[in-house]
Amino acid sequence: MMLGRNGIKPGLEVSLVSVCAALYAALGYLTYLGIFAPVFGTVRFWPSVIVPAAFSILFSPRIGGIGAAVGIFISDMLIHGNPVLSLTVGVPANFVAFYLMGWLAQRWRNRDSVVLVILIQLIPVAGCAVIYFLELIDLLTALIYLAVSIIVVVFTMMLALAQRRFLGIAAASSLGLMTGSAIIGIGLWAYSQFFILPGGIRNAPVIFALGWFLWTYLTEIPFIQFFLPPILKAVSRAVPSRGVLGAEERVRT
Repeated sequence: MMLGRNGIKPGLEVSLVSVCAALYAALGYLTYLGIFAPVFGTVRFWPSVIVPAAFSILFSPRIGGIGAAVGIFISDMLIHGNPVLSLTVGVPANFVAFYLMGWLAQRWRNRDSVVLVILIQLIPVAGCAVIYFLELIDLLTALIYLAVSIIVVVFTMMLALAQRRFLGIAAASSLGLMTGSAIIGIGLWAYSQFFILPGGIRNAPVIFALGWFLWTYLTEIPFIQFFLPPILKAVSRAVPSRGVLGAEERVRT
């Protein structure tokens, strides 16, 4: 039986992609709670990102990326029913985010650079500062964005102290999600220049791209940072061949 480059049989890979897509779509639909980005609208609250993040890191970037792309398309059809918007923005953003997340995690899993992971988290802090000081949205929303971004930085520093072996994966997860969030922000802005977004937004100002980016990243990264380490640790104990900890670390845990 031929194996893929990730050591997984093609039939099993298809099954894993299907499970990832189904879980992502179902959990996403059940947990978004009808919440959309304040002021900017369109992008919904989406804690289910933990599903393709785990599949991408545990199995392969391709499984996580394709599973996320298929899953977001299914959920988009259930929620707003616009296939053009989903295929041009949601699908590519999700594929790139979770493929890159897994790809980087494979290369950075043994890296424990505190500086790298914190510098990555300072990018959204800078974006929040821009929105706040230019008064581009109402003060309360700007302060909430800024507060969440600072909390993420603090949590990252705590993670660095408590579970240093996960820092490389944390950096990979953050950068992957940040890239996907940027695609969503820019993609929605570009789409609005030609078509009407759900909610009636047309010709959105370019600053909305930053708002969509910040909302997407800041409402999703806490779930990945909080839930991904224990999931990966549990898998490393139960199925060492799929674990992300080194052999020495697995023996200790």
